[in-house]
Amino acid sequence: MSYRGLRNLTVMATGAILLAACNQTPSTDSTKEAEATQSTGTDSDLLSRINSGGTINVGTEGTYPPYTYHDEQNKLTGYDVEVTRAVADKLGVKVEFKETQWDAMLAGLDAKRFDMVANQVSLTTPERQAKYDKAEAYSWSGAVVLAPKSDSRFNSWESLKGLKSAQSLSSNYGELAKKYEAEVVPVDGMAQAVELVKQGRADFTLNDNLAVLDYLKKFPDSSLEIKLKAPAEEMTGSGLVMLKGDDAALAKINEAMDELHKDGTLTRLSEQFFGEDISKK
Repeated sequence: MSYRGLRNLTVMATGAILLAACNQTPSTDSTKEAEATQSTGTDSDLLSRINSGGTINVGTEGTYPPYTYHDEQNKLTGYDVEVTRAVADKLGVKVEFKETQWDAMLAGLDAKRFDMVANQVSLTTPERQAKYDKAEAYSWSGAVVLAPKSDSRFNSWESLKGLKSAQSLSSNYGELAKKYEAEVVPVDGMAQAVELVKQGRADFTLNDNLAVLDYLKKFPDSSLEIKLKAPAEEMTGSGLVMLKGDDAALAKINEAMDELHKDGTLTRLSEQFFGEDISKK
């Protein structure tokens, strides 16, 4: 899976009825206040809930470990979920998660079924960047090379040339392997790629850093290890994603995320779910 990664005014109607009954002209101040309320819409509603200790609604899958899933007690948890809960604690608000399939996640945000999404969303396309805002990133990912611990050939990305890479042909990582002139051995997914590398039928596989860290945390005795990591400038950050326009609410969320960086909460949660700090670029 590729990584993938916020209500309306009724006061004006009431005001119109009162105006007809009283045959009065509304004052300039009243008009400005009404127009300001209309123009902010959902934004002012979210901000007012944050300021008053209300509830924020967050879309997430609930079926995408280790980011968002149900544990053995059926409790919703995961790195993205626990980061969102920590943000809510910093803001002094409650959080209600709305579990939604990935394909419908941004559509649910568009329809304002929730205020934001916590699901490893990266705004990498111009279309998404024009429509959504992303809070300060809480995870960073990029391509890594996974190969046998005993193999010492991986001293640079150029050293991949001529080696066999187990990759899905439709993935970005398959294209990356070709870029470095590796011979691509087709597979259906990461599980099969790992097996081919372990069996010696492929020299390495390329995949996302977070996916590989999750694999190594689940299988600490694996004969494989990360040999190369993408440079910092090629890494992609994922954060809470909101509809554009609610700058004041976004600023408060960013302040909360910054505090979580500084007080070590994001580092602790990273190590809990991945065995390594993924919160820093």
